[in-house]
Amino acid sequence: MLTEPMPSGTVLVTGGLGFVGRTLTALLRERGETVVVTDVAAPAAVPAADRGSYRQADLRDPEQARAVVAGADLVYHLAGNPSGTLSVRRPLLDFGINAQGTANVCAAAAETGVRRLVYLSTAMVYGRPLVVPMPETHPTTPFLPYGASKLAGEHVVRSFGETFGLETVIGRAFTLYGPGEDPRTAGGEVSQYLRWHLNGLPVRAVGDADRKTRDFTHVHDLVRALRVLAADGVPGEAYNLGTGVECSLRRLAETIAVATGRPVDLVEDTGISEDTYRHVPDVTKLRALGFTPATSLNAGISALAGHLGPAPELPSVPTIFKPGQPVAS
Repeated sequence: MLTEPMPSGTVLVTGGLGFVGRTLTALLRERGETVVVTDVAAPAAVPAADRGSYRQADLRDPEQARAVVAGADLVYHLAGNPSGTLSVRRPLLDFGINAQGTANVCAAAAETGVRRLVYLSTAMVYGRPLVVPMPETHPTTPFLPYGASKLAGEHVVRSFGETFGLETVIGRAFTLYGPGEDPRTAGGEVSQYLRWHLNGLPVRAVGDADRKTRDFTHVHDLVRALRVLAADGVPGEAYNLGTGVECSLRRLAETIAVATGRPVDLVEDTGISEDTYRHVPDVTKLRALGFTPATSLNAGISALAGHLGPAPELPSVPTIFKPGQPVAS
């Protein structure tokens, strides 16, 4: 664990051992940034070469949050529960991680003189779309605890900007995919479909595969967008982070078939009508900052299929949430 003061200009990545965190950290280091990573895992989980710049912390504890934030110039706050499934099973845990943890990081950042904080939120704060594509001004009516806890985090971030002068920018991620995603928490269709298909299994589409659409965004593009927000995002503003390209689940399956050279056995569960909707961002605001995605869906899926290999670990995250479930703390 790092104990000495951070060098001037240090970038802190919270949740730096996660899917997005690892990818962002690698990009920042490639660009010559001095990066410190924090996460809940013990240092033994970190490659030996990186342990000198790693700080273990549970950000739900305000003292631990302050200890890891102190000395940072820029904070990318990515730490949080990324799983809608976990938020349904254990909503209080989800809220503690995503909302209370964010409040602790913001308080520490304001107290210790952090120059800017970039908060990674989610498109799930919008809930079901009223207009497509969805602008950042779309009403925020999340229907899962996950979306609610991330929206609470957004309000905390904005309030610390208004009240304490902490410079903050919010990015709302849409449906991510790419190398390094944990199959235990991978809820996006690209990873799930590819893992099923590469194992010779049918691909299950939840909802109408023609009507249900997403903006599938490669994680490399997402972290590039986060760097743009850190450099040029307007303080206090939220930005949709996506490609702006709408793709149906059927088109996704067809793209996977082309990438792998064999047809996809697509099975539709059309009885799940409440989860059949278009979830696509308006990215005009992000593009005004000069951002353009670099990875097409075809190229991204082809690369991911090669990365996963012929028989990757199967996804373990269910994609259907039933009302009336018991609540666990």
